[in-house]
This record gives sequence, structure tokens and C-alpha cells, in this order.
Amino acid sequence: MCVEMEDKKCSVKVNIFGEDYTIKGAVNSEYIHQVAQYLDRKMRIISEGLINRSHNRVAILAALNIADELFKERGESENTVTLIEGRLEQLCEELDRCIET
Repeated sequence: MCVEMEDKKCSVKVNIFGEDYTIKGAVNSEYIHQVAQYLDRKMRIISEGLINRSHNRVAILAALNIADELFKERGESENTVTLIEGRLEQLCEELDRCIET
């Protein structure tokens, strides 16, 4: 449930790794819940393999895993853009050659 704030931000209660948080954001409540659930799953998966399951340790390791995912996605995205730009350049050159003849 989203509680509308004056500045068009939602205030949403979520539970992450057994603790309740109130998250405020300029997005819909469903999105905030999805992000919170994703983090909760990551933290629970990571905590299963740890002897010391302190919230701070689990949160830092989850953040590192998520940052790793982000960096990999950015790299793949940059590679895709580079490939598309190269292909567009080839197509423009071919089009120019066709127009000239």
C-alpha cells in the first residue's frame, strides 16, 4: 500500500531480512516492493553460506553481489551499443553507395 505524500512520493512499508523499513520514493509501491523483495532474497541466499550472519555483513555482501550484477549488465549493454553503432555505420555506408550509383 502506498501512502501519498505532499511531494508526490510514496511511503511504503517493506520487510527486508526480518526488519521493517519505511521506504519513500517517487515510484509506485509495487516497484518498491519488488526491489525490497529482490534485496531480501539476495540477503537470505548469502546468509545461508555464512557462519557469521550479522545483518551488516550480510548487507555488505549482498550489496557487493548486486553491484557485480550491475557492472556486468552495464558491460553487456555497452557492448550491445557498440555493436549496434558499428552495424548502423555499415548500413549508412551501404546506403550512401546505393544512392551514389
